[in-house]
Amino acid sequence: MKNREKRRILGRLIQSYLSSVISISLVLLLVGIIGILAVNAKSVSDYFKENIKLTVIFEDGTPAEKAQSISRNLGLRTFVKRAEFISQEQGTKEMKELLGEDFLEIFDVNPIPQSVDLYFKADYMLTDSLEIIKKELMADPVVKELVYQESLVNIINQNMQRLGIVLAFFVALLLFVSFVLINNTVRINIYSKRFTIHTMKLVGAKKSFIRKPFLIQGVYQGLISGIVAALLLSLLLYFVWKDLPQLFLIFDQNMILIVLGAVIVSGVLICLTSTFFVVNKLVSVSSDKIYY
Repeated sequence: MKNREKRRILGRLIQSYLSSVISISLVLLLVGIIGILAVNAKSVSDYFKENIKLTVIFEDGTPAEKAQSISRNLGLRTFVKRAEFISQEQGTKEMKELLGEDFLEIFDVNPIPQSVDLYFKADYMLTDSLEIIKKELMADPVVKELVYQESLVNIINQNMQRLGIVLAFFVALLLFVSFVLINNTVRINIYSKRFTIHTMKLVGAKKSFIRKPFLIQGVYQGLISGIVAALLLSLLLYFVWKDLPQLFLIFDQNMILIVLGAVIVSGVLICLTSTFFVVNKLVSVSSDKIYY
């Protein structure tokens, strides 16, 4: 009979502990997901910016050697990530693939100019910077025009700034909500042991002595929950990688590892902090109020 009662009590304790760990892990998982999106927002923004093509079109009659020389020099500039020279022959071939083999028949001469496709570094993909660079390039007499999608640049810059603000807000909000939820979970778990705490007070135990086992338990609970959340987040990232491997070419792998570590540390810190305050409050509760 006694063994059956012990097993029942042990089962309830395990069930309570597991439910706490699962609840905390799910909250930390949400924090980790938003955290990964937040820390990689700049990487995504930089990827889009660095894949916007700016085309430098040369004047008709520009010698191929001179155009190629300018293209090589542009590729060495600090603001250029890469430069691709497009000869008249290559440009004509691309237009034939796009418009058909006979598109040149309506022209007396080949209208396709020599050009160079530039891809700028993300830090220079700003409206002001592009205007300065455009004036500098247009100062060369063999450069006829610099063509790029100015509206696209503006849209990306504006939307990425807004996205950064929105993600920062959600991270702060989610951290607050996670602290509240985890704090409630820890409080309920510890509150069920209020009579044990009261008994320790009656035999003269100090607050530090009463807190110690609960704080150790809080550390273990936070550590286990954080590890579970990190494993679930890693599993989620694995499935995303299987379906969208190109996404991980954009994401900063080091930042992902930092977020996984931060999830574990956050679990420990939040559980430890919540346990400290909850135990302190229960230790200070009088015997008259312990039943309410």
